[in-house]
Amino acid sequence: MSSDESSQPKEPPTRKKVAKPWGFWDSEPTVSGKLGDMTATSTPMPPMAINRPNSTSVGTIVWLGSEVMFFAGLFAMYFSLRAGAPDLWANDTQILNVPFALINTLILVASSFTAQFGVFAAERLQPRRTGNSPAKWGMVEWFFLTYVMGAIFVAGQVWEYATLVSEGITLSSNSYGSAFYITTGFHALHVTGGLIAFLLIIGRAYAAKNFGHKEATSAIVVSYYWHFVDVVWIGLFVVVYILK
Repeated sequence: MSSDESSQPKEPPTRKKVAKPWGFWDSEPTVSGKLGDMTATSTPMPPMAINRPNSTSVGTIVWLGSEVMFFAGLFAMYFSLRAGAPDLWANDTQILNVPFALINTLILVASSFTAQFGVFAAERLQPRRTGNSPAKWGMVEWFFLTYVMGAIFVAGQVWEYATLVSEGITLSSNSYGSAFYITTGFHALHVTGGLIAFLLIIGRAYAAKNFGHKEATSAIVVSYYWHFVDVVWIGLFVVVYILK
């Protein structure tokens, strides 16, 4: 090395701003010399994926919102008719078999739990059982049990209707009969629709070669509907059988 080169002052390292992955700016040293510039670089982060809600689930929730308004109208009709004929309500409600209706209600509420266990199995992408224990049941087994319990509920309502008709309370007998059969009858139709939906989901699980997220989503939205009809019936049971 010559004396001229040693006498020249060395240039201090310069700092260059670079973007860090989390979005802040910092300075990294750049060493200048005869070997060239060595600059620290960082790998840019990939863009974050936007998780959008499932359109099927959103559509089901919106539709259930319209069903809420429908049953709200039925409740309003029931209260209006009862307010116009309190003596009729006090007399005809004595015929109702409250213990039987309570047992039927407990069966329907229990079916909501079995339906949710089926949803848990669907989320695990487990369509059928892997053992005899209920802990190893798949979606099909839990949904089939839910179907049986829902069918028992509907059969119980049909038996109750037959009993009330034999007592002289029909759809056209008086305002109480009209209010009772319209409110509980429309609910029974919704439960029947849920039973048909369970059969379709079970059949789809058997027909699918690979049980995937589409089949699981279908099971989840059917459970939304089933929980909805269970909650509606709890309200009907309190209004029709308890608040006489």
